[in-house]
Amino acid sequence: MALEELKAQIAYLLTSIEDNPEDVHELHEMIRQKLAQFRALGLPLPDDLVDLEKRLEADLGMSKP
Repeated sequence: MALEELKAQIAYLLTSIEDNPEDVHELHEMIRQKLAQFRALGLPLPDDLVDLEKRLEADLGMSKP
C-alpha cells in the first residue's frame, strides 16, 4: 500500500471522527491500525502522524504499549 494511500485513509478517518464523535474509540483504533501498517512496511512515520497518534492516546486516556 502506498504512503499516499495510507495518508488518505487516515484523513478520511479523521473526518469521520469529526462527523461522528460518538464513534471516536472505534475510529481511533482504525487510525492506530493504519499507523501500524506504516511501521510494518518499514516506512518512516511522518511527524504529523506521530503527533496525531500521541494526541489521540492522550485525549482518550490511553498509553502506548
